Amino acid sequence: MERIISIKSQSIVTTIGVFKEEQSVAQQLLCDLSFAAPYQPENLQDDLAATIDYAHVYQRIHEIAGEHPRKLIETLADDITLSLLREFKLRWIELTIRKFILPNTEYVAVKVRRESDGER
Repeated sequence: MERIISIKSQSIVTTIGVFKEEQSVAQQLLCDLSFAAPYQPENLQDDLAATIDYAHVYQRIHEIAGEHPRKLIETLADDITLSLLREFKLRWIELTIRKFILPNTEYVAVKVRRESDGER
């Protein structure tokens, strides 16, 4: 059995962009995240310790986004997914980041999916 935990449309504020105008002000991005915890028991017995604390994941995303400026949303997506995969020992993680920068478009986005290499 696999339980998938999702956090949808998490708003983060970060300094990101290739051009000077983009780097001069923090931007709001939206993140969609899904992941699977490793080796959960069939019956969680209503115990948070038997799963992943999604509030902690949510907070780590904010911390990682605020660590330093980046040029590319791809780099931010890599930083977030690699960190969360390692820190929470996830089986897999999928992240979409949406950026609202181009005129006459709803958004641009990057989607990253990573799987554990099996090391715990």
